[in-house]
Amino acid sequence: MDDRRTRREIPIVMDPGALSDAAQAHQHAHGDDPSAPLPGPAPVWLHVAGRPISEAEIAREMQMHRAATPQEAREAAATTLVIRELVRLECQRIGLVPEPRDNMPQDSMPDTGETDDEAMVRQFLDREVESPTPDDAAVSRYFEANHDRLHHPHRTNVDHILLAAAPDDIASRLSAREQGESLLARLREEPGRFEEFAPLHSACPSREQGGSLGWIERGDTVPEFERQIFMLREGLAGLTVETRYGHHVVRVVAFERGAPLSFEEAVPVVSAYLETQARQNAIHDYLQGLRERYPVQGWEHIAQPH
Repeated sequence: MDDRRTRREIPIVMDPGALSDAAQAHQHAHGDDPSAPLPGPAPVWLHVAGRPISEAEIAREMQMHRAATPQEAREAAATTLVIRELVRLECQRIGLVPEPRDNMPQDSMPDTGETDDEAMVRQFLDREVESPTPDDAAVSRYFEANHDRLHHPHRTNVDHILLAAAPDDIASRLSAREQGESLLARLREEPGRFEEFAPLHSACPSREQGGSLGWIERGDTVPEFERQIFMLREGLAGLTVETRYGHHVVRVVAFERGAPLSFEEAVPVVSAYLETQARQNAIHDYLQGLRERYPVQGWEHIAQPH
């Protein structure tokens, strides 16, 4: 039986006060020791046109970049910050003020969970970068070469327990990860207690349903959550899933592969993909031009492990 429902946004949200409660718990655990030395400033290796990007900024941004290794996450975070600064400088040079998301009509805003900084970069690139549209011949060639990879969206049925932590609170995020790892260890021993633990530990309203988010397709939640859950097999995830909201203990209840697409069904999908590829190439070339205008210094310190 196909119980597919109308596509909808599945929010992963936190109760009001969840982050403040976590912060207070951390403060009580560690206290304020007046005799403790004050931390020194974070080192700075990376500069864009003379503007420093500190290791503290990179560490905060790394929370949004799940990767196979910390070094890969560090490079991805640094790249994002460099692009953001290049765009800010160019906006300043040409007198462009990106429109705040709060001022945009709701029906014109892509509901992707993007931040204001991400929205600024997108608006700027949408205005400044032109890319070609693929023709019918290119679409046909791609379909013939890749028809076995073209299918309706996969979907996954997921339960989760959200351990809330603010993106810029590194100590709270470490605490949330440790709590998640502890819950995972207990659930490996007693897998039937997930629905019991969700109301006790989760900061997401889904705890009232035992942590169930139901069926999810790509685009239903925030990108960093989906990137990870669609790589998981059925069962309890071996590690916590980290997002801007904190750390999630995740259990995949079921996974369904999408049916193959016919050529007619594939045309809009392939066209969008080829257009995206062409746009990415155009953006890459454009950003290279910005790097020539606004020199990036210190990248060698980012590209080597610390």
